[in-house]
Amino acid sequence: MEFNATTIAGFLKGEIEGDPGATVNTVAKIEEGTPGALSFLANPKYEHYLYTTKSSIVLVNRNFVASARVEATLIRVDNAYDAFASLLQLVDKARPRKKGIHPSALIEPTATIGSDVYIGPFTYIGDNCIIGDECAIYPHVYVGDNTRIGRNCTINPGVKIYHECVVGEYCIIHAGTVIGSDGFGFAPQSESEFMKIPQLGNVVIEDHVEIGANVAIDRATMGSTVIRKGVKLDNLIQIGHNVEVGENTVMAGQTGIAGSSKIGKNCMFGGQVGIAGHLKVADGVKIGAQSGISGDIRKENAVLLGYPAIDLRDFFRSSVIFKRLPDLSLKVEKLEKEIERLKKKE
Repeated sequence: MEFNATTIAGFLKGEIEGDPGATVNTVAKIEEGTPGALSFLANPKYEHYLYTTKSSIVLVNRNFVASARVEATLIRVDNAYDAFASLLQLVDKARPRKKGIHPSALIEPTATIGSDVYIGPFTYIGDNCIIGDECAIYPHVYVGDNTRIGRNCTINPGVKIYHECVVGEYCIIHAGTVIGSDGFGFAPQSESEFMKIPQLGNVVIEDHVEIGANVAIDRATMGSTVIRKGVKLDNLIQIGHNVEVGENTVMAGQTGIAGSSKIGKNCMFGGQVGIAGHLKVADGVKIGAQSGISGDIRKENAVLLGYPAIDLRDFFRSSVIFKRLPDLSLKVEKLEKEIERLKKKE
């Protein structure tokens, strides 16, 4: 597909600086731009690429002031990054969608399949499942008995959704993710034996949730593990049984949430964050990468870092001391020796 600067500026309500007839048919990073490509500049550290890029059109913020001549046509918008994301969504929606049910897919007779659905090769849909309209279910997906998937969901290759789970509308689940496997529940019987506790609950995923590749979300022991609407989970995340993740919370890769913890809405977790079990995290909390949370966080909008995690400002002050510890240790040793020497003189 090809778009010109006038069409793009009209869609984004932007202002053209350069050739309004400039056309693009692909997108590229500003440092890798080629003729016919659309790029954007949002981070000032990439500004120098603007003066050498071969991209035909570049989106920039309205208040951007160039320090040299720019060959590309500029489109000034309120927020270049958001505008670029909007264009990518437009292009993505324009792509042709797969439709139809592949002959090798196995769908139980009691399942209900909506209209305009794609079901790929070697996919299994269990008894009494409900698949909503306009869903795309790619090859080698397993959907267990009595599972419900809302309309316009994308279930990518190799996803496994166990029995009786619920997926809302407009959700995206990426390859290799497992929804509804057993929670980690075992009762000690002796020093060396454990009795498995049956996990009789399910997983409920609300609308507009996106889940990355190879994520594991465990079913509840009783009741539901709940992922609220708008949540975005990166790859390789573990969500334990009976966890609740609040609306519009985002988590980066390799985060782990232990069982029965309750995460508030609008939280942001960096990569490899660990949350112990049975904890509560307030709304709007931001936790830096590799931090460990071992107690409740009751203050809303707190910003934490470290293990155990502490207030961000306290962490930075402490880190200054951490760097000085070797020198401080030597000074303490010298002072101890001096004290001992003075004691011997008495």
